[in-house]
Amino acid sequence: MSDASRPTAVVIGAGMSGLLAAAALVGHADVTLIERDTLPAGPEPRRGVPQARHAHLVWTGGVTALNTLLPGLTEELVARGARLAHIMGDMVSRAPNEIWFRRFTSTPHRNLACSRDLLDAVTRERVLADPRITLRQDTTAARLAGDAVRVTGVHLRTSVRETEECLAADLVVDASGRGSRAPHWLEELGLPAVPERRVDAGVVYATRVFKAPAPGFPLVNVQANPATAPGRGGIILPVEDGRWIVTLSGTRGGEPTGDPDAFIDFALGLGDPVIGELIRAAEPLSDVATTRSTGNRRRYFEGLGCWPDGFLVMGDAVAGFNPVYGHGITVAAQCAVILRDYAAKRGVFRPGSARRLQKLLTRPVAAAWDLAIGQDIFYPGAADRSATRVERVLAAFVDRAVAAGARDPRALEVLLDVMSLSRPAVRLLSPGMLLPVLFGRGRPFVSGAPLTVEEWGAVVRQG
Repeated sequence: MSDASRPTAVVIGAGMSGLLAAAALVGHADVTLIERDTLPAGPEPRRGVPQARHAHLVWTGGVTALNTLLPGLTEELVARGARLAHIMGDMVSRAPNEIWFRRFTSTPHRNLACSRDLLDAVTRERVLADPRITLRQDTTAARLAGDAVRVTGVHLRTSVRETEECLAADLVVDASGRGSRAPHWLEELGLPAVPERRVDAGVVYATRVFKAPAPGFPLVNVQANPATAPGRGGIILPVEDGRWIVTLSGTRGGEPTGDPDAFIDFALGLGDPVIGELIRAAEPLSDVATTRSTGNRRRYFEGLGCWPDGFLVMGDAVAGFNPVYGHGITVAAQCAVILRDYAAKRGVFRPGSARRLQKLLTRPVAAAWDLAIGQDIFYPGAADRSATRVERVLAAFVDRAVAAGARDPRALEVLLDVMSLSRPAVRLLSPGMLLPVLFGRGRPFVSGAPLTVEEWGAVVRQG
């Protein structure tokens, strides 16, 4: 129920980023969530999130942020079938430089593994249970109200009525995703064009769900190699209800298709055939779903010389990443924590707060962006310019860091600190990484997928 004495906030988009933004703000304002779709009642697919059909992971940095915003959320997810998978103990992973990681169990990192439908549903239930949050479904944000100095609300259209209404608010947060019209809205208010950069490797994703041949199986991940384009990769993600979500990917010239008869052959043709071998006899539970909108795109809102009070942009509306790196939800959660903490310490409704916050929100965005384009920029046609010398040097160092992590548990922990967005990239220059990179040899590389005899046997018996 709204309190007339409390400020009001409108959040555009009830996906993960919008839900988490609402959770961050509800302690300081009455929040209205605007959603153009009709949301499902439980863990079911929804039209506005086609990428939800593919494999999703939440890295350690995201798990920490989710539990900070919504204490106990991961425990509730695990109770409903999700899994906190140990990296690398519960994962069999081949790096882009074609090195298999050992299954070290000494690192503290855990990935949250479940279907995107379950993650969305449980988060939605938690957030919308707060009476200070109002959900308006089947409603589209048409444009902002206000001017270049201050945004005062948002004009809305519903699927039932053709006429517009203006919903006034002390703060409007655009969390509407990759299709955000925020740059256009800002230009309508008189602001300059928003700088933008794209790095698109042309990745296509194809996903099919299988009945899990064996319970408790590790994640299996074969990453694409930019040095041998087209890059092809895949992942087996064991999820709730005894299912495997199997997602295959390929860049320009090596894309998977929606043909179910070609799915296993594509998996067998990866740099290592282990995924194809594991699903060869598995029972399919779905058709093949494909997605092509996978490029990295970053909008530099923080680079504008002026910024209106009362307006923020978050989530994929700021930066959308190639989903193969699994950083989108982690970045959304970390940005929501920044929003919550800023609101608690300084307040989000004061003049100048929105501009300062928009700059602060770039920190997790920039970290994930550098990791993503550090690989994707090397694919042919991915960007309008080649990788710079600095980018090439950094990529070469990361390759050496990966090789060190595959043999040395100390180096692996440092690598995972950065990959999980738990620590900044400068962590790679710590002694725990530099010493193994420069002087240490560690254990020899493993020659193939480090699945145990028991794990292979379980798949064979079930198949």
